[in-house]
Amino acid sequence: MTEPLKKCILTLATMNQMPLFTSVRWTVTDLTHYIHKMLEADESLQDIWVQGEVSNLSRPSSGHLYFTLKDAGAALRCVMWRTETVRLDLVLQDGLSVEVHGRIGVYEVSGQYQLYADIIQPLGEGALYQEFLRLKAVLESEGLFDAARKRPVPSWPHRIGIVTSPTGAALRDMLNTLRRRFPLAEVILAPSSVQGEEAPSGLVTALAGLNQYVHPDVILLGRGGGTLEDLWAFNDERLVRAVVASAAPIITGVGHETDFTLVDFAADLRAPTPTAAAELATPLTLVDLAAALADRSARLREAALALFSRRRLQVEDFRNQLRYLSPLRRLQTDRQRLDDLQRRGLIALAHRTQLDAARLKSLEHRLGTLSPLAVLGRGYAVVTRREDGSLVYRRQQARPGDDLHVRVSDGEFGAKVTSK
Repeated sequence: MTEPLKKCILTLATMNQMPLFTSVRWTVTDLTHYIHKMLEADESLQDIWVQGEVSNLSRPSSGHLYFTLKDAGAALRCVMWRTETVRLDLVLQDGLSVEVHGRIGVYEVSGQYQLYADIIQPLGEGALYQEFLRLKAVLESEGLFDAARKRPVPSWPHRIGIVTSPTGAALRDMLNTLRRRFPLAEVILAPSSVQGEEAPSGLVTALAGLNQYVHPDVILLGRGGGTLEDLWAFNDERLVRAVVASAAPIITGVGHETDFTLVDFAADLRAPTPTAAAELATPLTLVDLAAALADRSARLREAALALFSRRRLQVEDFRNQLRYLSPLRRLQTDRQRLDDLQRRGLIALAHRTQLDAARLKSLEHRLGTLSPLAVLGRGYAVVTRREDGSLVYRRQQARPGDDLHVRVSDGEFGAKVTSK
């Protein structure tokens, strides 16, 4: 057998052998789910901007947006949920060149990857947004946005300054709100353009003029809505620093609720709209003011009544203390104490008399027991010589013819010895 033939047979035999390790077998669902997880695990695909032209735009009744983003070489399916579309200021239409921000994911039902969008803006605003983020990081690192440096807005402003365009709807909205809520405040307008190349310097000059010549209690800085480019004057570094340096606290109301500018971060208080800024500057309407005054009047009355009650109790306490320390009370107390001592003395004297009487009676009894009369009472007698009174207590002491004196229990009598 020739060598080439041997190699051919060896090759065929190797091809017919079963592989040692079998390859993984997937279901379509498992494979699609695995690809889905792989895409979501890639952080670079979860925060991206994609440029392209809108096509196949669809707006179903659910409120979601479905469209395709395409360029000359490829197409990408995109979805924007209704919770994000409510913040969309741009009128989206086929053929519009846009920048879309979002994340890449997989719609597993059809096995198709797509972009889940949360921001859509006209093409060209992406660079502005990157500059916005860069400048925001710089100013934030300097502490210009720190909450600790922000000042409280006065509750009762007497003078309110406004910096905005004199011809814009924002001024009309703010004036109407201030007139309706708090017409007692004095309002001073410092006009300035709010859009274009001259706007930043004009806004800075208007702020400086209010602080230097008017000295308002609070300043409203605002304008109506617009694109990122329209609002760019409020991202100017000079204006941000002027807001921080303002002597009066500043409330910003720039654009709509979803619009954020750098002056919003630097301001003492941020409102979502110019109208809301005017409302924040005047926390009470006239009706609220009347209600607040009535409430404070009632609270003052209650506090006064409570104070009077406490003072009345204090006066009563002082009166009791004076009464306790009064000389008359001491005299009355001493008089009562004297009566009490007298009563106790009489009781003690009577008790002592009783004790002495009992003791005397006891001594009398003992004396009576020891008395010779008691002995005589039992039949004995005391015999004495009449001439010398000597006691005769033995028979040998008596001689015939002696005159004796005999004492018995009830008396005495004389006797004469006749015999022994």
